[in-house]
Amino acid sequence: MLAVGRMKPGPEAALYAHYAARLRPPPEVTEIPEARGSATEIRRREGAALLAAMPADALGVALDLGGEQPDSARFAALMARWDDAGRAPCFLIGGAEGLDPAVLGRAEHRIALGPMTWPHFLVRGMLAEQLYRAQAIRQNHPYHRAWRP
Repeated sequence: MLAVGRMKPGPEAALYAHYAARLRPPPEVTEIPEARGSATEIRRREGAALLAAMPADALGVALDLGGEQPDSARFAALMARWDDAGRAPCFLIGGAEGLDPAVLGRAEHRIALGPMTWPHFLVRGMLAEQLYRAQAIRQNHPYHRAWRP
């Protein structure tokens, strides 16, 4: 997971830690410093830093409002497909100004956590929960209750 911003102690960090601790293996997070300047300049600088930190062979998955909105079962299927292909996903989480077009262009997939805009620090916890849920689905663990609408 590559994410813009340094997470400070608080409810967002606690939410992320709660679900990340359940994942095997636990996710690695590389934090990219928040940039300064105009919105365009911020996106450009943060985007360049995200791309520089991204492993060359990584499967880029941008968390983007315009991305696909898979349900949890579909997300679990995507994770299984990526695992079967031997490609570990590198989730890209932008800052308050979003992701630069260069990052979106490098990403092989775009995923949205619904149609609403979420604070970038909260997205980490929400993604960690969905990663845990996907892991539970793939292991037939009862955490995910597929019968619920």
